[in-house]
Amino acid sequence: MTGDKIAIISLGCSKNLVDSERLMRMLDSVGLEVSYPDSPGAEDTFLRGRRRKHAVINTCGFIGDAKEESINEILRWAQLRKAGKIDGLYVMGCLSERYKEELPAEIPEVDRWYGKTDWPQLVSDLAKSHPGSVPYDRILTTPRHHAYLKIAEGCDRFCAFCAIPLITGRYTSRPVEEIVDEVKMLVDRGVKEFNVIAQDLTSYGRDLYGKPEIARLVEAISDVEGVEWIRLHYAYPNEFPMDLLDVMASRPNVCRYLDIALQHISDNVLTNMRRHITGAETRALLDEIRRRVPGIHIRTTLMVGFPGEGEREFEELMDFVRSQRFERMGAFAYCEEEDTYAARHYDDSIPDSVKQQRLSRLMALQEEISAEIQDGKTGTVQRVIIDREEEDCYVGRTQYDSPEVDPEVLIEKTVSLRPGDFCNVKIKAAYPFELAGEAVI
Repeated sequence: MTGDKIAIISLGCSKNLVDSERLMRMLDSVGLEVSYPDSPGAEDTFLRGRRRKHAVINTCGFIGDAKEESINEILRWAQLRKAGKIDGLYVMGCLSERYKEELPAEIPEVDRWYGKTDWPQLVSDLAKSHPGSVPYDRILTTPRHHAYLKIAEGCDRFCAFCAIPLITGRYTSRPVEEIVDEVKMLVDRGVKEFNVIAQDLTSYGRDLYGKPEIARLVEAISDVEGVEWIRLHYAYPNEFPMDLLDVMASRPNVCRYLDIALQHISDNVLTNMRRHITGAETRALLDEIRRRVPGIHIRTTLMVGFPGEGEREFEELMDFVRSQRFERMGAFAYCEEEDTYAARHYDDSIPDSVKQQRLSRLMALQEEISAEIQDGKTGTVQRVIIDREEEDCYVGRTQYDSPEVDPEVLIEKTVSLRPGDFCNVKIKAAYPFELAGEAVI
């Protein structure tokens, strides 16, 4: 198939995106032309011409909405396959890993299904030769100046609601040396900002070194010349490695930002969720994080409507959010996932209407808090990395803002800037999900 065109459609989380980027590099290494049609008009461009074309969909299977999105995308490309617009359709990732027995019969237009970890076989099947690229080499689909850095696969936590361990398997860390080599390679290509990701950063290194080593890893990345920002995603509150806080506080290129999913605060709900932490322990941890890393912005994710959450437990959650005033927060309503502990042992009896009403109340509260926190930045000077140029302004982010999920900074065009540049910006206006200002010398 040398010379054929391959479109990679990546769905779901940033961890999936890293897999897609590695797949793209492998396909490129065996002579296939790879495209990532996620921008306006890119798909139409891919479908033009007489060359043979194939599509690979990297799916998500985490929750109901993600599964529905994946199925709809597969069906859309299946119609293109039936219409002769593409010559091959291949599906990989979490959804096909989880439902590898059921899906082939339901969507026969797909030429072949692959799981979460066997996608190098996909390259061999398409190219009739085994890829020989460096295991961590990849083609970046993010802007040139920032990249996601996946340091582990899998999860050992087995929370009651979560199907991730059923899909990805047990926790597997990458060696520190290999990760640092990847960072050096990406810095040589112009990457300045690294968003470190794993299903559970807290457990990093335990399987390789007998104890958590996330602090040592972050130190090692921080030491690489050219690394401007390191941002940490998806820590777990139980057994949190306190030595990481010392690294965050002492290293100027480690962002004062921590993404730590807490899910709830009620002891009853936390016990049902099998989170292995109490509400009091959660509060104490947050107090310690804020004490040892002044100015840190905490992003968390919360869940409403889990079995055992009555009105009292939900009001406790609301009070928790009021008192903690999270700088960044997302939330979702519980949706039962088959084969999980919760699906086997609990009755999902809370009506969807109640779940949605609670979710709306929680997010309305957070929007008020976010607006107040954002307004507090008015008049300050923030260091900003430029992501893109638009007609009327430049768009960037502070160290407190992760790509795609957090607020952006709109910068007046009073100076000439390019994507990847850093500049100091005086904030002149604040909105719940945006800041606006001008560059200062």
